[in-house]
Amino acid sequence: MSDIIVNALIKIKNADNVAKPEVVLEPVSKLLKNILEILKKEGYIDNTKEVKQGNKLTFIVKLNGNINECRAIKPRFVVGKDDYQKYEKRFLPARDVGTIIVSTNKGLLTHREAKMEKLGGRLIAYVY
Repeated sequence: MSDIIVNALIKIKNADNVAKPEVVLEPVSKLLKNILEILKKEGYIDNTKEVKQGNKLTFIVKLNGNINECRAIKPRFVVGKDDYQKYEKRFLPARDVGTIIVSTNKGLLTHREAKMEKLGGRLIAYVY
């Protein structure tokens, strides 16, 4: 396992595909926590819970069956404030369907929020 984000998103997608109610993610990071908050805000997952066992931290994610695809974007493309449409066509199935998560200088945002605030950044993941 070389990338925490890739591993976590694949676990979430696979658990959602077989209709599991929840999935346990470990190891975790602050970036993964922020990605899960965006997924919760956008309605792709129900809830996340942090569980600390000794000095090991895990996340328990409650799923709701709304995920068709979620993946990390590798390499992490740099996107300008006016270039989002190109990547929406590449990673999302249709206009206004799905979310691309972007790392900006104001933290992690969805591509819609980044377009409204006229911010560029690096593409992290997508989900629909």
